[in-house]
Amino acid sequence: MTLTRRGIFGAGAASLAAACVSSPSGGAAYKGEATFEHGVASGDPTHSSVILWTRVTPKAAGSVPVNWSVARDRAFTDIVQSGVFVTGPERDYTVKVDVVGLPAGETYYYWFWAGQAVSPGGTTRTLPSSGVADFRIAVVSCSNLPFGFFNAYREIARRGDAHAVFHAGDYIYEYGRNGYGGEVGRQLGRNHEPAGECLTLVDYRIRHAQYKSDPDLQAAHAAAPWFCTWDDHETANNSYRTGAENHQPDTEGVWSDRKAQAVQAYLEWMPVRDPAPGQVREALWRKFDIGDLASLFLLESRLIGRGEDLTIDAIGLAPETEKQKAADAIMAKVNDPARTMLGLEQEAWLAEGMKTSVAGGRKWQVLGNQVTMAKARNPDLEAALSAEAYAALSPSAKRFYATARYGLPWNLDAWGGYPQARERLYAAARAAGARLVTLTGDTHTAWANELHDEKGWRVGVEFGCTSVTSNGAGDSLPLRELNWLMAEANDEVVYYNAFDKGYTLLTLRSDAVEAEFIKVSTVKSREYFASTDARFIARAAEIGMGGLQRPMAVGAVTSG
Repeated sequence: MTLTRRGIFGAGAASLAAACVSSPSGGAAYKGEATFEHGVASGDPTHSSVILWTRVTPKAAGSVPVNWSVARDRAFTDIVQSGVFVTGPERDYTVKVDVVGLPAGETYYYWFWAGQAVSPGGTTRTLPSSGVADFRIAVVSCSNLPFGFFNAYREIARRGDAHAVFHAGDYIYEYGRNGYGGEVGRQLGRNHEPAGECLTLVDYRIRHAQYKSDPDLQAAHAAAPWFCTWDDHETANNSYRTGAENHQPDTEGVWSDRKAQAVQAYLEWMPVRDPAPGQVREALWRKFDIGDLASLFLLESRLIGRGEDLTIDAIGLAPETEKQKAADAIMAKVNDPARTMLGLEQEAWLAEGMKTSVAGGRKWQVLGNQVTMAKARNPDLEAALSAEAYAALSPSAKRFYATARYGLPWNLDAWGGYPQARERLYAAARAAGARLVTLTGDTHTAWANELHDEKGWRVGVEFGCTSVTSNGAGDSLPLRELNWLMAEANDEVVYYNAFDKGYTLLTLRSDAVEAEFIKVSTVKSREYFASTDARFIARAAEIGMGGLQRPMAVGAVTSG
């Protein structure tokens, strides 16, 4: 379908579109038929630039010149930049433009066209360079399309109060229709494409295209610029530098080949700035300064520096009398100082970046991180529940929560599986005088945590967002006591919600940082309402920051 600007940016823009597509002076001419089926997006804004993205679908193969324009007004009467990007099958007809030379702290409107086809419009902005009163970031993660509708994305677009969106990873999932979420997908009519697990460049391209076809995701992308980083499912579950839990070399080929093809599709389909020349393509870490208020560090914690994930399988296989010995052997490996999550190069980059940020007078050093950083262990459900309630748990739940008895972290795939690397990060933050705010996804659970080093010094706070759709612990273990049991079992965990889907709205101010945990009533229907489940505030101190305070225990309905 050929789109028009009317109803998106108003009649003025519609008239401009008509003029552009009918006149050679309006841009590069394209004689073929084409459509824009995957929306528009922007990302990686700086003080003077922003990435613009779309994908054109031509009827015939070959190169396609795609025109783009950026304006200060929705009617497109004040155009600040325009250009042409030639795309083709070698990049799956995606378009990615780094628009430079823009004034800081301004809102812009953009669109694309090719021949008679006109894209939807998008809103973006450059980061402010100074004088920032507040900055709001919507934090999302774990958006498994078969598990439900993207109502959290729709709510972000509907509210329109976020200056930017941060996606902490698991933007797509690699599983086939018979994998994780497949049964729910069949019930909802949201089956993965392609039908099988993603293994090749073509597979990953098709999967990205399917997700980008979702109207709620398109709306959220069009509403604000995004900061994106990957976690594991953009490649394969529990990925690390040399492999992944969900990769079997004997039947699925060489891991480095699969990883390279997944990364290529990601860079084609996402509004991210490609790694600098000379860097490997997986080196997706980068830093953004939000005026004099904060620095945002986006981390890469999967494909560059992460050592092989450890599992608790040995405990399950050991006889009862040997289980503690098996757990101790696992912990000996966990505590190896040579284990890294980021790699030494990225650790040094982050340490220097935090120093520079603090020296520049910025109040907050925010980590765009993937996996939980807080020290946490599972609650001992056998001790906490009645005998009848415990007996009703599934065997897998009993095995997972039994790790509490053996002194293991709750999740070896998170920072708890790399404690020496975490201590190095904390030491770097303390040496820099950073006020650390960690943003986290991965767990399909909402968290508010206080972070301390091994000496007990408060280093910062952590806000973990729940999933957009993916099943959490509360879905597989419908035990409402789990929320308070997890908080009660861990000194660093202030808030834990394993049952709701949604997102977190982070507000940065010079005197405080606030997290609002927004939940949607359902992901099994497009009809939903949204409400605030909790808010937490941490205030800046002269040195460091205070602990978490909860000014509101129960929130009001915000929509629906």
